[in-house]
Amino acid sequence: MTSMTENLPDVSARIFVGVDTHKDTHHVALTDHLGRDLDDREFASTAAGVTELIAWITAAGTVERVGVEGTGSYGSTLATALHNAEVEVVDVDRPDRRARRAQGKSDPIDARSAARAALTGKATTTPKAHDGNVEAIRFLHNARHSCVKSRAEAITQLKSMIVNAPDRIRTELRDLTDAVLFATCRRFAPATHRVLTLDEAVQNALRTIAIRIDSLTTEERDLTKHIEALVAEHAPQLLARFGIGVNTAAQLLITVGDNPDRITTEAAFAHLCGVAPIQASSGRTHRHRLNRGGDRQANRALYIIALVRLRSDERTKRYRDRRLAEGKTPREIMRCLKRAIAREVFGLLVHPQHG
Repeated sequence: MTSMTENLPDVSARIFVGVDTHKDTHHVALTDHLGRDLDDREFASTAAGVTELIAWITAAGTVERVGVEGTGSYGSTLATALHNAEVEVVDVDRPDRRARRAQGKSDPIDARSAARAALTGKATTTPKAHDGNVEAIRFLHNARHSCVKSRAEAITQLKSMIVNAPDRIRTELRDLTDAVLFATCRRFAPATHRVLTLDEAVQNALRTIAIRIDSLTTEERDLTKHIEALVAEHAPQLLARFGIGVNTAAQLLITVGDNPDRITTEAAFAHLCGVAPIQASSGRTHRHRLNRGGDRQANRALYIIALVRLRSDERTKRYRDRRLAEGKTPREIMRCLKRAIAREVFGLLVHPQHG
């Protein structure tokens, strides 16, 4: 006869959890410490569903680690909730093509793969927190980036239209500076009837785009003010360093996240920013190559800081001249500078009291 307690979960068992996240649902798989599949289940990605998910996995045993796919997108809310429940969370990469060709593709398969990655230690990255000032900066920064990109496209479109405009309009607008050009186009009379002549259609199009440029300019300035205030409050030690402006500081903060302690060494931060040289040795050849991985926007921020210092910082200029005399190329010197700046920024972000 089967005991009444035989089917109850062993709450002392060590289990590892994998989650395949989606917009509307999260599929969860449980694996024991020997890698054996225990169970899987799907939950809604709502707040109630996340609460139910956490209750289910904690009732199944002692949760050692949870591997979550997409902690920066669909899994961000879940990762935050698990962290608040004092459960260790690691970020899991999506299965590569080779694994998917061998195993197939389904939500249970992906969830079990994430659980095994958490078990074996293949996934070790602590996900970024999404609940502080840096997350606020990220939203504002992304909105500003969209404004800047849209404004540049609108300006290009406006000037292209002027090139092909009727001669009278082109002559009037061709030699104006940008500010005067935009203001002149905004002052064109709006269309008052349905069927327009060619000149009226061109003026109406130019007026519409000029108004859009003005609106995007206002949006970008407002967003920049909010970003400046948040960065100055959250990381004044960054802004105090020569060559680090608001936008580069914001990007570096976003790369690190609200929990900078998740990055344990400055070498790990250098890899995250794509400025750590990678071994490319074989046989008798011993060399390093450029790291093209990492966060490319963080890499760009370090490049901008290096450029500013090369132009205006005497110490950086002396370093460049000394390395040039040693036979280094300008490109190699830029790589060295970015690596040194990454080391400096790591100290300011992770140990700001010592910066």
